[in-house]
Amino acid sequence: MTPGTTRHKRPTVGIIFVIISCLSLQFGAAFAVHLFPLFGPWLVTVLRLLLAAITVGAAVWIAGRWRAHRAGAQTAYMAVPAKTSDGFLGWSSRQWRAMLIFGVTLGLMNGFFYNALARIPLGLAVAVEFTGPLVLASILTRRKRDLVWVFCAAAGMAVLGFEAVHGQETDLLGVLYALIAGAFWALYIRSSASVGELVPGASGLAVAMAVGAICVVPEALLFPGPVALWSVTHDTQLVLFIIGTSLLASVVPYSSELAALRHLPEQVFSVLLSLEPVIAALAGWALLGQETGLMRWVAIILLITASIGITQTTGGSVPADETSDSYRRNEPPEHTSPLPLPE
Repeated sequence: MTPGTTRHKRPTVGIIFVIISCLSLQFGAAFAVHLFPLFGPWLVTVLRLLLAAITVGAAVWIAGRWRAHRAGAQTAYMAVPAKTSDGFLGWSSRQWRAMLIFGVTLGLMNGFFYNALARIPLGLAVAVEFTGPLVLASILTRRKRDLVWVFCAAAGMAVLGFEAVHGQETDLLGVLYALIAGAFWALYIRSSASVGELVPGASGLAVAMAVGAICVVPEALLFPGPVALWSVTHDTQLVLFIIGTSLLASVVPYSSELAALRHLPEQVFSVLLSLEPVIAALAGWALLGQETGLMRWVAIILLITASIGITQTTGGSVPADETSDSYRRNEPPEHTSPLPLPE
């Protein structure tokens, strides 16, 4: 989608979709947090991505069949799947290489973010993860004035360090996990650009999610939770939590953000997503009973200021994620998928 396609549309509708996306992500994260003590963050990551891949893949297949049916070419579509716009069997080695890199970064980004959520509050984890896209945007702009926003981000991290030593106890390993997730978020943004150029259609998103799920299976086996996965067959509530995590943390945010981009300029969209740490902090308090002290609010505000500032000065979008759960993002954002979902 080009920026021009969002002009003269309904900005209020776009803002509503962004709010839906942010709220959905936080509910998905809250569901996931309740699953961590049972299955561990890595296995929850596998389940989330795998179920999301199945859901998106099914939607792509149904959408493709429907389009073929309407075009009166259903037989041809079924006979030569590799030549359809959404087919992945006909991808070249270059396309597969780009998709594998994209999928691995997607999986590790979500895995480390969930490990951060298992140790630190939701709002803090989201704010720290933002440093990855922020640093990437600062490097790419190469404008000296953008060092102001880098300084804001560094100040935010310094506040967190001060708090860890003198104030409210902070799990430094959790902060480290969030920083690693942010680094993979930056790699995700770069790899998604290649995928967007090389891979047509929406099937790439489903494949990337499946690749991401597979790449974190070893970690799930090395760091298992105390409860065996098959125990969910005896607990309907656990099944609903797992499905809810997948839908609310991946499918709904991706779809909502893509819908928002049809009504908002990308720069406005990214600024709105830059406010997500505040929404995450409020959601952590309301849904999980997580307290955010004064020092953490100062750090979150500094990081948000840096994110909005770099977005405004570069005239482009700054990634934000689910999605992310982080994923997701407008590439800026782990949240907005570089590959459009079926309409």
